[in-house]
Amino acid sequence: MSDRDERIDKALLNLEDKSNEDIRGLLNDLHEEEQRISYRRRVLHGKIDILRAELVRRLKSQRESGDDVISATDVDRLIGILANDLRGVSNVDVAEDDFEDNEDDE
Repeated sequence: MSDRDERIDKALLNLEDKSNEDIRGLLNDLHEEEQRISYRRRVLHGKIDILRAELVRRLKSQRESGDDVISATDVDRLIGILANDLRGVSNVDVAEDDFEDNEDDE
């Protein structure tokens, strides 16, 4: 957790001690962070869409040429997925703050 996040979290615990201006500042900070995260999410969704479209194009080409579209590895992965009882549990650590480090790569 960053120092900024800790500052905001502590401020949320003591809202009654904050002035209206302090609360507006915190609200603006969180709104700006939300905008950055939303932008990053849209960029990632765009990249995912591009990769999916390319994969579909390749699989369609394979099928049309008579090649196998599903490999034994794909079947094994599917068996592994279905054998686990995760029911919507994410395999991604949502508390991890790596997205800020990767923003500079773009």
